[in-house]
Amino acid sequence: MSARINPSILSADFVNLQADLERIASADLVHVDVMDNHFVPNLTFGPQMVGRIQDVSPVPLDVHLMISDVDRWAPGYAELGAYSVTFHAEATGDPVALARRLRSIGARAGIAVKPGTPIEPYLELLPEFDQVLVMTVEPGFGGQSFMPETMPKLQALSAEVARTGLDVWLQVDGGISADTIGIAAAAGADTFVAGSAVYSGSDPASNIALLRAAAEASTHTH
Repeated sequence: MSARINPSILSADFVNLQADLERIASADLVHVDVMDNHFVPNLTFGPQMVGRIQDVSPVPLDVHLMISDVDRWAPGYAELGAYSVTFHAEATGDPVALARRLRSIGARAGIAVKPGTPIEPYLELLPEFDQVLVMTVEPGFGGQSFMPETMPKLQALSAEVARTGLDVWLQVDGGISADTIGIAAAAGADTFVAGSAVYSGSDPASNIALLRAAAEASTHTH
């Protein structure tokens, strides 16, 4: 398995965003956290900003919608050309219908669950999704500590993906660093969102390589 590293631009320099996007050109995707100050207590980007990021990013966009009313707003992000659009299970009444809509527009469809949301109801729906995001912190803010108690959800997802042979990416987001990425990889994650662990220091590219190597080493030993 090749571990996918998706840097979160929440940790980038917003004034020099294009330059900071160029610095992560070796990443697999760029993780764009859209927050509405309603579903989570923070406010970040909207469609206009994400559209501009899409215009200048050297790697495809992995958009994570931490917003309410995703049935209304999510398709617009797919229409902007985002490679992947992930919405929260807690924010939609019909995740399958929304995932199908995103796929019909041409984006990969992802579903995210907060730390307290059980994964079991979604296991039988896995064929409808291209990615499942297990939040390893409470969504809303960067810099939180990784929650190892979320790992059983990843293990359940990984077992179901293996059983069915589906091509579903298993993503983790929150507190991912060189110290924690191996724990998530061992539990079955293959796609990793990292913010400060990528942008801290002067060389995001070497940080990306370090994280990728740490994840792959852990996968091979389990």
